Amino acid sequence: MFFRHEKARQQTFEEHMSAARSAGFRTESAGPGRTRIERGNVACVATSEAGGMPVFVERAGIVMGKEIGSLTDGGFQKFFSTPGGQRKPALAEELKAVQDFQEDLREALGLTALYNESLGTTSNVYVYDRVVGRDHGDAHKPWE
Repeated sequence: MFFRHEKARQQTFEEHMSAARSAGFRTESAGPGRTRIERGNVACVATSEAGGMPVFVERAGIVMGKEIGSLTDGGFQKFFSTPGGQRKPALAEELKAVQDFQEDLREALGLTALYNESLGTTSNVYVYDRVVGRDHGDAHKPWE
């Protein structure tokens, strides 16, 4: 039949990483089943889901030593903070670099670009007050 369409071939995770490397990103192993993708001073960590599509387990952030600084919104200012406790204020150039990194990586990997993500840099954590421990575990209730 002349209306027959070929079935789209799904790429493997390694083919996606090869496409990222050809787009100027550097990839390296970040543990079992995890790949660190880096360009300049911005990096993220991806893993493979069932169909070979990459899934980001650590969102893009600024490289701080060996760790990736996650964007945190303090209400009054944005910060990059690492799991190890390092923290630094986010500069406009760094926010632009993270946004460009995310857009370029999504394009290189052939992932869907969402409208709300293209509007600007979104934070990973929002902390609008200075109450220590509010977001961790069960809060102490004064009436108990």
